[in-house]
Amino acid sequence: MAAVDVLELYDKLRLAPDEEARARLIAQAFSLLEARYPHLDDLVTTRELSTSELKLIKEIELVRGEIKETELRLVKEIEAVRAETEKVRGEIKETELRLVKEIEAVRGEIKETELRLVKEIESVRAEIEKVRGETEKVRGELKETELRLVKEIESVRAETEKVRAELKVDIARSHAGLLKWSFLFWASQLGALLLLFWRLTGKG
Repeated sequence: MAAVDVLELYDKLRLAPDEEARARLIAQAFSLLEARYPHLDDLVTTRELSTSELKLIKEIELVRGEIKETELRLVKEIEAVRAETEKVRGEIKETELRLVKEIEAVRGEIKETELRLVKEIESVRAEIEKVRGETEKVRGELKETELRLVKEIESVRAETEKVRAELKVDIARSHAGLLKWSFLFWASQLGALLLLFWRLTGKG
């Protein structure tokens, strides 16, 4: 058997999953040897066969040891992966619990904020209703004041008209009296002039 075939057989034996697979590989190797060397029985002595068998047994034991080491290493790696997985699961659980607590806290804050906003909205509504009532009251007062001012304006207008009428009468009376006194003044002046003219004419 060539060195490459031996190495290939060694790799297959090392990677075999169980004893049955390894036995099958060894049987295939012997079958391959018999097919490749049909007169092997005539050439190989019992001592050489025993030597080859011992070599194969040693190689098999070596492979078994390597498989055992590989198995132990894989078991350790699997345990490490399991421990890491459990650790990650614990961290995920802690994170989940922390997030749940934070979500509950946020929900509580949202609830408190909602209640506070509802109270503020109710307070604003009450203020609006109060302002509306005060506005209606002010409108009523403005309406009353407007009506009172209209009445007062009408009263002032009536008084003004009355005063105007009285002033017209007084002006008319004053004008008549002025005309009367003016007539008397001019009449007296005319009489004085006529008297003076008469005296001047009589002396002449």
